[in-house]
Amino acid sequence: MKRPSPKHYILPFALLLCASALTPAPAHAEQICAADLNGNGDAADPGEAASCTEMQGGAWQCPLQQVACTVIGPGTYACPLSTQYACEAPSSGGAPTCSPNACQDTGATPIVVEPPIADPGTPADGTVDANGNCTANIEIFSGRGMRCRPPGLLNTFSNCCKDKGKIVKDGMGSSISSIGTKIAVAKGVFTGMSAAYAAFKAGATAGQAANAGASAMIAGIDPTSLAISLAINFMIEVLLQGCDQQDMETGMLRGSGMCHEVGTYCTSKILGICIQKAKGHCCFNTKLGRIIQEQGRPQLKSFNGLGWGTPKKPYCRGFTPEEFQALDFSKMDLSEYYAEIEARTQSQIQIDMKDRIDAYMQAVGK
Repeated sequence: MKRPSPKHYILPFALLLCASALTPAPAHAEQICAADLNGNGDAADPGEAASCTEMQGGAWQCPLQQVACTVIGPGTYACPLSTQYACEAPSSGGAPTCSPNACQDTGATPIVVEPPIADPGTPADGTVDANGNCTANIEIFSGRGMRCRPPGLLNTFSNCCKDKGKIVKDGMGSSISSIGTKIAVAKGVFTGMSAAYAAFKAGATAGQAANAGASAMIAGIDPTSLAISLAINFMIEVLLQGCDQQDMETGMLRGSGMCHEVGTYCTSKILGICIQKAKGHCCFNTKLGRIIQEQGRPQLKSFNGLGWGTPKKPYCRGFTPEEFQALDFSKMDLSEYYAEIEARTQSQIQIDMKDRIDAYMQAVGK
């Protein structure tokens, strides 16, 4: 069978939006230290920040570059690094050690934390006329600025950006068959992540919180848009890793192929030293939206000089109708999208239908 031309293949599935914050948890006061061990100008890479160890006499010592002290006499020790560094024994007991890196009390010197990217995206609730026509701006394949954090001090050195697999389903031939469902996917993911995070913070176990999140997602969107079992496993894992609400949402969409990574920026500092990085993204409601955005923007002068914005402030707007009509789809490589569609077998479609029925029955309480 001859494959339809790319433009006719895609247009029925274009996401049209009629255009119309999160705050971080307070840092826990503790003694921490950081050191630029690789000389790249920050202390946000693995192994460059740590919690300090309490020593005898109420002092604190940084474990980074810590060495054992040298015995120079009965009960007398010297630091082999320099005489300026004190030799101290751990409060729990043991031989004296010393470190060249100072500890900082986060209560007296708070960690300065950038809040997660506050970009709600273009809501699909703009004003319409009596005939249902949008009276405001129309955006096609609009995205949303988001961030996730690689291993660092503030997320217990867990990789909150790690791909966990394709949880949000997408593509022609899948259960996401309507524009309304596509719009609901990102909102449903956000609702689920919010519910899971809130439950966990309120004292629920990771499993209970994950189930609360999955229930919220099932209630909010077509349940077959999500791999529910993978979503539950994903939420259990990230809740135990110190990842926050936006980390979870970005990780889910990123792993499902719906995000374009813009770059890395510093999200937390102490005394001007970066101790936690974040990766900024533009995330879309579909993988197709991400692919067309990546390959369509270079064709348009309106994006020249702007590109994807900055990692801290991603530029994720959708195409105007005029911009979308100007795109040359013959110059786009959509093989990633075609391959995913062609890979779907009849058995997978049957599994989707079973998931739809099971999830619906769960949502209505059987």
